[in-house]
Amino acid sequence: MQVQRAVIKAIEFQPGAPLVQQIVDQLTQAISTGGLPHGAKLPPIRELSDLMNVGKSTVVDALDRLRAKGLVVSRQGSGHYVHRSEAALKSGTGPDLQPQDTLSVIRRALLLDNGALRPGCGFLPTSWLPAEELQKAVRGTLRATSLRMGEYGVAGGYLPLRQALRVKLATFGIEAPVDQIITTANTMQAIDLLMRLLVKPGDTVLLDDPCYFNMHANLALHGAKVITIARDCDGMDLDALEQLLIAHKPVLYMTNSTLHNPTGHSFTPAQVYRLLELSHRHGFHIVEDDLYCDIQQRRTPRLAASGLDNVSYVSGFSKTLTANSRVSYTVLSPQLAARMVALKMACGGVTSELAEQITCTMLSDGSYAKHARRTVDRLYESNSRVASWLAEAGCSLSSLPGEGVFIWARLPEGLHAENLARQGLVNNMVLAPGTLLSKGPNASQFLRFNVAHSDSLQVRERFFRLLDKTHK
Repeated sequence: MQVQRAVIKAIEFQPGAPLVQQIVDQLTQAISTGGLPHGAKLPPIRELSDLMNVGKSTVVDALDRLRAKGLVVSRQGSGHYVHRSEAALKSGTGPDLQPQDTLSVIRRALLLDNGALRPGCGFLPTSWLPAEELQKAVRGTLRATSLRMGEYGVAGGYLPLRQALRVKLATFGIEAPVDQIITTANTMQAIDLLMRLLVKPGDTVLLDDPCYFNMHANLALHGAKVITIARDCDGMDLDALEQLLIAHKPVLYMTNSTLHNPTGHSFTPAQVYRLLELSHRHGFHIVEDDLYCDIQQRRTPRLAASGLDNVSYVSGFSKTLTANSRVSYTVLSPQLAARMVALKMACGGVTSELAEQITCTMLSDGSYAKHARRTVDRLYESNSRVASWLAEAGCSLSSLPGEGVFIWARLPEGLHAENLARQGLVNNMVLAPGTLLSKGPNASQFLRFNVAHSDSLQVRERFFRLLDKTHK
């Protein structure tokens, strides 16, 4: 049986894109549309090289990529053949088995970069990130002899990074030996590991309300009973907190000590003193989530600065440096630190030394500190502009002005946050309704706005149109 020979058209290469990728894209398109039929034999590498006016190594690289995509197969001593399989060409991923309720759909949309406006998301825009400094740190790390490509990372974390973190923590008044600083892949992994060490099924855990939405989901996986204490831009009713402690006897309280998500509140010295006194008197542990520590404008005290006997400190760089390369860390008592290292090893949670070395470079050369200062200034300016147009839209603000990433906004009378968020999805804008972060009776009256993503005329105009449609 005679094998059909594939006819390859010459490629008009465009400037600015790698030649290899352009070849792969062109041949993928030809195979997908049937221009190169299944089973057809591709010309030899030398012929393809001459036809496309590129080096043979470029052709070999392109064929390797097509083979990895399942669109080309090679036969020993015979050459390369088109392999137009349905599995390779099928773009669908099967039925969507994820929950389809409004809040679940919104959670996924907040993380999905599909071109929609995302004023409700929890991270900085890509344009705000220190791209050049990151790329420089990546290149330096890849060239460094200290990068051990063939080894696992150290269970406690990359030692120079932990040493740099020790210096950084001291500026917050937190003194801890390096052995008590343990890195994690992200803050939720740190919290999950702590829940495994500190919480048994049936134990009661206290959360702020509102709070980061993943907290409830994570604690449900650990079989914990959750109670909440209302928190606003002034803090909380500490007498009401004590009554909750007496009635429910929680083993743990998980809280943002600074720039509370979403109200922006930070504990005052008096509140820190009272919380620590309550913790000792009622015997509960505190997990201090300080993820936004580096973008705080006015310095406030940390709970962990008074000691780590009944406080565990969690922070990281996913909100300030890059949401993709996620490096976080915990500061623990000696006993908990030893147990966490053992748990990381037992569950395969040893972190990426590559990511940790990149972060260490940026901490050590001062580029991260400069970026953090720029971000604080930009957030302050954006906060003012976004607060202004939200007020113009009839929203009232229930968060501290000027600081942090978020504005917690009460909607005009008669509007329901989830209904508005559903309409937002239809209009290619992802909002964060209060019910995503709060179990409180008034949660449906609130939206959380990320000021960095909301400081644009496009977001403002689309939100105003959304309000107009809803009122009609």
